[in-house]
Amino acid sequence: MIVLLLIVLGLVFGSFVNAFVWRVHEGKDWVRGRSECPHCHHQLAGKDLVPFFSWLALGGKCRYCHHKIEDSPLVELVTPLLFVISYAFWPEPLHGAGLFQFVLWLVFLVGFVALAVYDLRWFLLPDKVVYPLIALAAVQVLGLWLFYNGRWQDVLGAAAGAAIISGVFYVLFQISKGTWIGGGDVKLGVVLGLLAGGPLESLLLLFAASLTGTVLALPFLVQGKAHRATPLPFGPLLIFGLVVVRLFGADLIDWYTHLLVV
Repeated sequence: MIVLLLIVLGLVFGSFVNAFVWRVHEGKDWVRGRSECPHCHHQLAGKDLVPFFSWLALGGKCRYCHHKIEDSPLVELVTPLLFVISYAFWPEPLHGAGLFQFVLWLVFLVGFVALAVYDLRWFLLPDKVVYPLIALAAVQVLGLWLFYNGRWQDVLGAAAGAAIISGVFYVLFQISKGTWIGGGDVKLGVVLGLLAGGPLESLLLLFAASLTGTVLALPFLVQGKAHRATPLPFGPLLIFGLVVVRLFGADLIDWYTHLLVV
């Protein structure tokens, strides 16, 4: 029952992400604005807004002008997939502090999917999304400390994680004058570090993101379809790294430290 609920919620919020991203990019009111076709600007009816299934029924084209629908249905599928995977592999009991973090994690996932889509389309991480996520991450850290018997060491660990990721990106941004990494990644690093929870987790996040980027880019480099100066949206890779760390980080760190001891 919970899985079914998460799938439905994921589909709904995945559809919201597609509309939200377009409205933010176009400077439209994303709270009160009505959904419309970006080509003919016809307001969409309820039957056009059923997550994924409307796209499937319409064959990926607008009902009114028959232009290709630019929003990818993958967004509406990835979001519920992330919800379900997070539920299946959540590393803490789903009550008390664990439930508090899980509910907020679902909110973070919606924001992260929006950032990933925006970065993939326009190579930008908008402040309108990043700043609220920073505030929410700070609320989570302080909420755990104040209301769930958290330790002040955990607060310091989260702050250290944010300083490491954001600090590394800030140095790279300054050295390269913004050619290696964007300012949005510096700000996103604050959110990622706070949620990663500590220095080791933050380093693991950076390693996972860099390794994933290398694996994805290598075939294009070998085939000559890309070169070292080809821009790569790093935001989605960082978000993937956070998902890995949040769900599997403790096990990965334990496995690695066990190897060192042996």
